[in-house]
Amino acid sequence: MKAVALTHYLPIDDPNAFLDVELPKPSPSGRDLLVAVKAVSVNPVDTKVRAPKDTVEKTPRVLGWDASGVVEAVGPDVTLFKPGDEVYYAGDITRPGSNSEFQLVDERIVGFKPRSLGFAEAAALPLTTITAYESFFDRLGIDRDGASKGQSVLIIGAGGGVGSIAIQLARAAGLVVIATASRPETENWVRSLGADQVVNHRKPMVEQVRALGFQHVDHIAIFNDMRHWDTAVELIRPQGGIVCIDDTNLSMAMEGMKMKAASLHWEFMFARPMHQTPDMIEQHRLLSHVANEIDAGRIRTTLSEVLSPINAENIRAAHALIEKGTAKGKIVVESF
Repeated sequence: MKAVALTHYLPIDDPNAFLDVELPKPSPSGRDLLVAVKAVSVNPVDTKVRAPKDTVEKTPRVLGWDASGVVEAVGPDVTLFKPGDEVYYAGDITRPGSNSEFQLVDERIVGFKPRSLGFAEAAALPLTTITAYESFFDRLGIDRDGASKGQSVLIIGAGGGVGSIAIQLARAAGLVVIATASRPETENWVRSLGADQVVNHRKPMVEQVRALGFQHVDHIAIFNDMRHWDTAVELIRPQGGIVCIDDTNLSMAMEGMKMKAASLHWEFMFARPMHQTPDMIEQHRLLSHVANEIDAGRIRTTLSEVLSPINAENIRAAHALIEKGTAKGKIVVESF
């Protein structure tokens, strides 16, 4: 089968950063689906895994943790899907990725693709949807179905992939959304997704948020790096919660959190498959729930750009766009 892989961890402008290779087609066992991949999306996690280092892979390594496709075959223990089903998923970071014609993935972390979306539109969603959904509803304890209506959430990094779906999930749950954006095109993007208010994260945010009438906010999601930690601590309400997704080597002073009895949560959407947690199937359920919301017209894809076909050149191009740090929404590479 065709695949895009790496053997060396190189800067993205190196033509050998990714290679077009031929690999054996895998066979499903247990609860695995064999999926014929139709489209893939590129995320910051891809660029972090590929970042330059001295490691050399003895066999080509396939990256990619966002895909949509069609079930080709199923393992003997599969109960949720059958061949021919159209699916979308983020996969498992400990297994070969989605930048290949065929991929094995555990059925418990796979959702039925939204019927109203094409494969490229669907591939833009899984990883960021799982991250945003788990951040809000599993980590912060927001009620998905409206019991938290009227509470406020500040989404820092709202224009990126996670922020773009998070705005929509928060609005669907009835929250008042304050989004951050620093460029006119990004501000227009987050407003189009349903943000109630927008503040500029390149300027002092405490003053901006309070000028909108919020002394504190009920929930804060930091969906970029941790430079804004002190701002988040200042703005979170007593007994509120902050969720973060990015690693940090920056200082994170905790005295303000203690004095407010506020909570800090880490979200890592690969935790369930990586550790084979007993509730792995929750990712299947949430992806299928969001697919229904999309088909009902309450949530839309966050796709912003499509490259084609899936090959080393276009995967390199997508990584380069992500590394620039100015992309809005999601970049998808479609069709082998």
